[in-house]
Amino acid sequence: MKVVVAMDSFKGSMTSMEAGNAVKEGILRAIPQAEVVVKPLADGGEGTIDALMEGLGGKRIVLSVTGPMGKRTECSYGILEDGKTAVMEMAQAAGITLVAEAERNPLCATTYGVGEMIRDAVHKGCRHFIMGIGGSATNDGGVGMLTALGFCFLDEKGQPVKVGADILSRITAVNANGVLPELKECEFCIACDVNNPLCGENGASFIYGPQKGLPLELCSKVDEDMRHYAEIAEAFSGKNCRETAGAGAAGGLGFAFLTFLNARLMPGAELILNTVCLEEELKTAQYVVTGEGRLDDQTMMGKAPTKVAKLAKQYGCKVLAFAGSVTRDAVKCNDAGIDAFFSIIRDIVSREKAMEPETARQNIADTAEQVFRLVRETEGR
Repeated sequence: MKVVVAMDSFKGSMTSMEAGNAVKEGILRAIPQAEVVVKPLADGGEGTIDALMEGLGGKRIVLSVTGPMGKRTECSYGILEDGKTAVMEMAQAAGITLVAEAERNPLCATTYGVGEMIRDAVHKGCRHFIMGIGGSATNDGGVGMLTALGFCFLDEKGQPVKVGADILSRITAVNANGVLPELKECEFCIACDVNNPLCGENGASFIYGPQKGLPLELCSKVDEDMRHYAEIAEAFSGKNCRETAGAGAAGGLGFAFLTFLNARLMPGAELILNTVCLEEELKTAQYVVTGEGRLDDQTMMGKAPTKVAKLAKQYGCKVLAFAGSVTRDAVKCNDAGIDAFFSIIRDIVSREKAMEPETARQNIADTAEQVFRLVRETEGR
């Protein structure tokens, strides 16, 4: 019997691989001869670097970059074992959590630090980039990132503009003479789970600007400025990407990747599943185990466990899920390909006790053992 395990992290308790290896331990208690393959799982957001580094191997790079409000900040990214693939989270350099609520101002915030991360990885030999772009503090259309990579955005006097959404209306031309030459060798795969275009009532400025500190009365102006920038960018690149789903992600960073860096935008979980080559293992598996900290009706809305289930069903696998907590409406997950799901809570304890890493690890291993004892008896008939 072959079982593939792909668990999302149990935030505050277990990483993706810790949860997966605990499930493996329980399965092997019940069926010692089983072949159990553990794969990391993430959705492209927080924890993606850790999941892929732990599951695929590599090294973590720590460096100082320009933070969203211009101050230096320490961030990190991963380089996988092949030495060519960098795994990054935009929020490490330009995330909204890096800015105190009272200081948030997308008119001034920049993605320059994201470009510094990419530049550092390019200089270290990376040519393939896996990037999550959720949780930004910015609305600069990616101009800051592109500037750090050598693109120069000029005003009507031919002078370089500064940073932030406030300068978008002043851009009249783009100069690419200083662009890193290695960029033409690079491939960017962007984890993006929003479908917003760059401009308009569903665009970056109107939908996400207020969450980042943009006054409502300025949304219309900033949207017009973004539209102006898009016209200049599209004239330079020959591409029309402003209406592409996800172009408005991260304050227009999605647009910058599409227009200037020949990137592909993909749902986060799908991108990670491709990266860890899950599908190859599913072709010869009979059972798949997935799960996350909380299983509810939101799980079936494109979250990582149901992405795993959908893929597994293409190969006729039975899909089981484990979770720390399970809500009543989690039954909708059955319609999304999860054949049966189980809470790992095995005693009446406080939430804090249940989330202790060793308690959670033991609970999930014990639950997996009991479930696969039943599987063993069923398969043995």
